[in-house]
Amino acid sequence: MKSVVYLGCPNVERTEAERTLAAAGVSVVFADNVALALTDIQRRDLPVLLDLSRGATALQHARELRAQRPSALIFAVVDGRRPELTTEAVLAGVADVFARPLGGRRVASAIDRELAPHNGNGRTAPAHEPLYCHSTAMQEVHALVARASAMRAGVMIQGEDGTGRQLVARAIHVAQSPSEPFIAVDCSTLDANDLDADLFGAAKTSGAHPSAPREDPRGLERVTRKSRLLQARAGTLYFQHIADAPTRVQQRLARIFRDREAVLAETGETVALALRPMASVDPGIDRSVQEGRVRDDLFRRLSVIRIDMPALRNRHEDIPALANHFVREICAGRRVGAKTLSRAALSLIAALPWRGNANELRTLLEGAVASLADGRGIGIEDVLAHVRLDGGSVVFANGGTLRQARARFEREYITATLEQHHGRITDAAKSLGIQRTNLYRKMRSLRVNRSRH
Repeated sequence: MKSVVYLGCPNVERTEAERTLAAAGVSVVFADNVALALTDIQRRDLPVLLDLSRGATALQHARELRAQRPSALIFAVVDGRRPELTTEAVLAGVADVFARPLGGRRVASAIDRELAPHNGNGRTAPAHEPLYCHSTAMQEVHALVARASAMRAGVMIQGEDGTGRQLVARAIHVAQSPSEPFIAVDCSTLDANDLDADLFGAAKTSGAHPSAPREDPRGLERVTRKSRLLQARAGTLYFQHIADAPTRVQQRLARIFRDREAVLAETGETVALALRPMASVDPGIDRSVQEGRVRDDLFRRLSVIRIDMPALRNRHEDIPALANHFVREICAGRRVGAKTLSRAALSLIAALPWRGNANELRTLLEGAVASLADGRGIGIEDVLAHVRLDGGSVVFANGGTLRQARARFEREYITATLEQHHGRITDAAKSLGIQRTNLYRKMRSLRVNRSRH
């Protein structure tokens, strides 16, 4: 069993925290102050879970731990009503930040991820990306994940590419049936015959049992032992690009999900299929149903629970923790020391539009880490060097000099930061890492308007 030192956990929450963590295989040692936490860390080299409900005081505890024990693995628990503490926790050297209510599996996965060996391509083994739910939009997603985890009904996860649709599907699967298979099928990569054979099994009769009927009198579908449906019989079958599946395949799937059983082609016996169907779909899925590209009966089976994934640009509060996670993972994959993001770099990253969502964010950070000298953190210049000035944030082909990039971007960056803070000069100046008087001077020279919302 893994262990963790929980520093600053309120007394009224300790019983529930201990129960939640124990259910995920994590034992907890409570500490009321930094001295006690350091004693446990030094004696047993345990990771620290730091409660940030006390705000600035708790953040100072993180800095003290980092100063006295630089190698300590520190996680933080943040109240959803104070998302600004996520950025402060990242700047204080916290490895990961969890939103309340605390999830035991989330903590256990983070410990495994940080301590596990890496496979050399920037991914831990096994790879398990966390869901960051500091924003209101993602807290709503988290509530739907909890609801879906308590049912076996179909789940449709709608959103743009890179918004974490498969992560949500895996989170639901792990919460309900972690020991069962999670099988993903991309309906756009196979032609009609190959997709049919992949899902239901090759239509061969030569190897069938002599007593196996060619057609089931009840109209049940036939599957083979090697079919994806049978492999996922008690787990999850996850579809990508379901609108690209041929009508015949969609019809057979709808019948399977209705009957929840099939005939095994090799023997003729009836087998239960207690699998949960899930699908990730693009925002235009309703139009696909209206146009007949997705059968209505299949759509109804897949969309008992619908989860809308917000774009990254609509969940700014989650970006600091997500960026920190990517940086640590990229550094581990490159076998270099963990890099830290500066306040200005985090502020810029949070202000960018991220049309490619998390995939685009990771690409930018991979470029930033790759260009850094050993021992140096990621500053605003490192982010600017990989930002395209037409509103995107992918790597330049020919971006000019850093001075030119800064000159072209500075006005847009300050404008975006002001918008992020609803025109509050003090907050924007803090994020930018400059004095208020300097920000006013910059705004006048660059003719930046102060926006309020």
